[in-house]
Amino acid sequence: MVRTVEELRERIRAGGAKIPAEKVIRNGQLVNVMTSEIYPADIAVYKDMIAAVGDVEDYVGPDTEVIDAKGRYLVPGMIDGHIHSECSKLSITSYAKAVVPHGTTSMISGLDEYISVSNLDGLKEIFAEVKQSPLKVFWGAPYKTPYTVPQSTVSFNFTKDVHEQVQQWPECYGVWETVTEFVQEEDEDTLGAISLASKNRLPVFGCAPMASGTKLNAYLCSGVRLDHESYDHVEAVEKMRKGMHMLIRESCVTHFLAENIRAVTEVNPYLARRVSFCTDDVTATDIMEKGHMDHLVRLAIAAGVEPMTAIQMATINSAEAYRIDHLVGSICPGRIADILFVSDLDPFEVDEVMTNGTMVAKGHKLTYPLSAPARSPIFQGELKCAKTTAEDFRYHVPIQNGKAKVLSLDVKGPFVRKRRDVTLKVENGVVQPDVAQDAIMVSVLERFGRNGNRSLAFCSGWKLKKGAMASTNAPDDNNLVVMGANAEDMSFAVNYLIEQGGGQVVVEDGKVIEFLPLPVGGIVSDEEPETVAVMEKKIDEAARYLGSDLPNPMMYMFFLPITAIPDYALTDAGPVDYKALTTYDPILELTEEE
Repeated sequence: MVRTVEELRERIRAGGAKIPAEKVIRNGQLVNVMTSEIYPADIAVYKDMIAAVGDVEDYVGPDTEVIDAKGRYLVPGMIDGHIHSECSKLSITSYAKAVVPHGTTSMISGLDEYISVSNLDGLKEIFAEVKQSPLKVFWGAPYKTPYTVPQSTVSFNFTKDVHEQVQQWPECYGVWETVTEFVQEEDEDTLGAISLASKNRLPVFGCAPMASGTKLNAYLCSGVRLDHESYDHVEAVEKMRKGMHMLIRESCVTHFLAENIRAVTEVNPYLARRVSFCTDDVTATDIMEKGHMDHLVRLAIAAGVEPMTAIQMATINSAEAYRIDHLVGSICPGRIADILFVSDLDPFEVDEVMTNGTMVAKGHKLTYPLSAPARSPIFQGELKCAKTTAEDFRYHVPIQNGKAKVLSLDVKGPFVRKRRDVTLKVENGVVQPDVAQDAIMVSVLERFGRNGNRSLAFCSGWKLKKGAMASTNAPDDNNLVVMGANAEDMSFAVNYLIEQGGGQVVVEDGKVIEFLPLPVGGIVSDEEPETVAVMEKKIDEAARYLGSDLPNPMMYMFFLPITAIPDYALTDAGPVDYKALTTYDPILELTEEE
């Protein structure tokens, strides 16, 4: 994306028809997202660039390849405006295989889950992997890591000093996911990253769930440009009226599109050009069954949005929000040649995909083999934590027998946990989990060999009746999270993941029911998306066998360490009270009995 003077000369000449196009696309209907028009137009492509649109006869040379669009609509490649692709458990290579055939040709990401388990050298390895894939990643440097208050443990801490270096990298397009609380608390590293961004003329990307009024005003005064976290359309409207670009999130666990699109369909249709789409967190299963950004376009159309407007939300709106519209988001001369061949705009179905000037996908499959790179020791999945015993997952208290009133993290959605007070038995100095009351144990273990932290708390809502489940894919820290009805199975699950170098596992009575290996950093796999999707289903089925009735039991569990959304969370540092921004003691009251 950085051009030398000689490369610029060459491309200017290609645009001026002094050099023949390598490809021309004929007989297509151009979806012009810049002007909201659809009309017949041909396209000339030189290398990875669109050289001309309209009458391209002057660009055709003896060796120019002619691609017949066969009357189909020519749509810009779509952009996922905010995505942690690592949550899919697919490596960058596998993720590209999944989403590019559905028309997603670019994504905005902090690649922060990779950073949490490696370091800057690991990040550079991921950049190299991106370059060999058909999927572009516009990287935002995480405002800091970890994202937690109080601070939890990750492999590498992203600080303002790191920003001094990485904001100069050509891969850096902004500051990623700046969480409200860190601005509100005037965190030194966060303000340092934002200050550097202003100096380097980089946009600041936001994360402001449930922010409104004075809290939102203070946040905006820091210079944050956009947000992807509105829990209803009223919140989204306020943010846009106060100058923000708004990303509507539709992930596999947070289905916000139907509610937030009401900002456009019910409040003000002119807000549409300030709205774009993101998925944030998706699974391989969802992509295989529903699609990706094409799915969001279909949902928006079904909600009453005009097809052109929905396509703008998936393309140019996101590009403008992130200040990358000179590169992607439209089919115009000088832009990267990311072009979708779409048979019908309603329903929106992507037939073929061109990225970087090359046809790469047809019928929702890549048309060429794509292999992941060899993994260095940085990503070979060693868990640097000691093995456990059942004793590590028993909650000891200073009475022998009696009752304990405890605060249980009660899941009300993938990110929202509320307080639930439960009275449990104390036997031989240990608080007993009680599946009849839906109160079981949960723990996060630091796995990077930095401090050996282990937390222990109580949780509700998963309704496990037996066994345990554990995961080393657990954004944003990606420590080891385990939950269970008994200490023995919790210990077994943890030790199994340590032996395997990471993954997700469901166990019962000291036996593995299902295991999904994640050998790349303990968070992702290089397997084919279809293979991972099958394993995901088996893992969730196993969790349901243990008793859970949640739609995504494992995913709901591995989001527990996220502290940025009210009211409670759990990290390796302990159970966290979001409102107080501190850890808390889950034992509320003890009553001793003879």
